[in-house]
Amino acid sequence: MTLVAGVDSSTQSCKVLIVDAGTGHIVRVGKAAHPDGSEIAPAHWWSALQDAIHDAGGLADVAAVSVAGQQHGMVLLDTEGRVLRDALLWNDTRSAGAAADLITEIGAAELAQRCGSVPVASLTITKVRWVRDHEPAIAARVAAVALPHDWLSWRLRGYGPADQSPLGPDLEQLTTDRSDASGTGYWSPHTGSYDLDLFRAAFGRTARVAGSAEHAGTHIVLPKVAAPSDITGTVHSDLFVGAAAVTVKVGAGAGDNAAGALGLGAAPGDVVISVGTSGTVFAVSAHPSADATGTIAGFADASGAYLPIAVTLNAARILSTTAGLLGVDFEEFATLALAAQPGSAGVVLVPYFEGERTPNLPDATASFHGLSITSTTRENIARASIEGMLCGLAGGLDAIKASGTAVERVLLIGGAVQNTAVQIVAGQVFDALVVVPTPGEYVARGAAAQAAWLLTGTRPDWALETIAAPPADYRPEILGQYRAVAGAA
Repeated sequence: MTLVAGVDSSTQSCKVLIVDAGTGHIVRVGKAAHPDGSEIAPAHWWSALQDAIHDAGGLADVAAVSVAGQQHGMVLLDTEGRVLRDALLWNDTRSAGAAADLITEIGAAELAQRCGSVPVASLTITKVRWVRDHEPAIAARVAAVALPHDWLSWRLRGYGPADQSPLGPDLEQLTTDRSDASGTGYWSPHTGSYDLDLFRAAFGRTARVAGSAEHAGTHIVLPKVAAPSDITGTVHSDLFVGAAAVTVKVGAGAGDNAAGALGLGAAPGDVVISVGTSGTVFAVSAHPSADATGTIAGFADASGAYLPIAVTLNAARILSTTAGLLGVDFEEFATLALAAQPGSAGVVLVPYFEGERTPNLPDATASFHGLSITSTTRENIARASIEGMLCGLAGGLDAIKASGTAVERVLLIGGAVQNTAVQIVAGQVFDALVVVPTPGEYVARGAAAQAAWLLTGTRPDWALETIAAPPADYRPEILGQYRAVAGAA
């Protein structure tokens, strides 16, 4: 058995899966927590990665490892490889004004064409603009800009500040992959290269790609973009006890959603809908997208294809909030919801509890509609909450369809989809075959698949286990009722 490791360095924690490269069967697991917040010292990620590797039994018997990480986080390094400030994460919204400034200066349509996305506060390009405008002393000292998975892979290979790493601060060794690079806002999925003019427009300084000799020492370093099956280096033997006698290859890594698609084995025709704290709808597409409305972000995936994605701010917490209001647990919540008829007797929840990103309504609030003496029941409130959440996600699905991306199957993942009522209502709201994979760490599994890929040169075809395929019972009137209310709200 050849073992590979996949890492998921997410917002909340670091997870490590050790799997059989041939089958994807999980052999060992490890986990360590990250601090809460939207502004985090990357040292916490490095410490958690080491703890999670130790918890998973180490890397001494592992042939390769890849790191997947939360997208968009900004890691600023100086010439000595030291982190200049805490990383601003995807969920830090202070750069919303910077996003608006970039759109005003360059134009939404041109930005979408050049980098695949219209900038919002989550993208790295807006964060570097914010630092330029608000922290000029730090901006002047920046020697390299990396993303969370780039920085962790660099540290894993033995690089970093001289007093913290065996190989020292060689910034030319920074690497990333196309999926994570595409979430910066200054790398183009259309051309497969950085748009250095966009970076300069955002940060006010010129950048170059790591490893290029021209302008070395004067321009900011951006990580070199590795191909999906590239070997970027090896884990340094000094870092982990027992690893001195082995060579552990390091893969390109990936952004979290792209790694999740790899872990699910998603292919063209598949759309992944993830119901977590936020909701994500992303597809594997053979063609890049450029949506000037900003509904779809046109990212690249980790396999060589593309990953159009739409995001909603409101997802699983809609259900926990309503269940708390009704004073029930999730099992009782499902029972109530399934006791109501499709359409909830006309009751509609517009679920913008935290504003909304798709559609872009940051100041919106949630509201119930269609309440009457007869329709105001616990059952209808419960079902309307599920319908409202899924109808919001259906907006992202429809936007992806409208972009020309084929949709044949929906893979429904996330903790909330283990609720039977959510599965059944999904089969009524989404006009596609809905499949619920067995719960698992699909981001870490995707990183492990990439690690297996670099060993053989062939993307692994691991079996995907599923727990449910809700009945195909599409009810277009549910979505129509929701849109009539949401559009007028």
